[in-house]
Amino acid sequence: MYPRAKSLGLVIKEDLLLLEEFKGKHSNGEGKFFRPLGGTIEFGEQSDITLNREFIEELGTEVLNPRYITCLENIFKVNGEVGHEIFQIYLVDLKEQWMYDKHYLEVKEGSQTSKAFWIPMNKFLHGDEFIYPDGLTQIIRQYLLS
Repeated sequence: MYPRAKSLGLVIKEDLLLLEEFKGKHSNGEGKFFRPLGGTIEFGEQSDITLNREFIEELGTEVLNPRYITCLENIFKVNGEVGHEIFQIYLVDLKEQWMYDKHYLEVKEGSQTSKAFWIPMNKFLHGDEFIYPDGLTQIIRQYLLS
């Protein structure tokens, strides 16, 4: 098995971060957890192009002003299986301004739907909520709250 290359976009509104909510098993146990929107980089595709494609597919909007933050490597274990992902992390803006006024946004992934909520960043800093991939809490602390 090889590492999977992914691209994630951090969208900020004041002290809130737009994050997709998931429920299930994760590397810290089982239950609710959050992840920024984005997805797998396709062969031959640059990571900033991946972000735009994923946001169009998942939210129906383009991203504007992609600002590269850092690369994050995540090796984890769920259900006894090891996963290995390499993330390109960007700070982005949503093209559709009305999306910033919604409490949540519907996320479409193929035939499945979920929700992305505006979550206060300090919930992750204090350990009240889990955010993935591992290492994003440090990125929030270092790049978004400084």
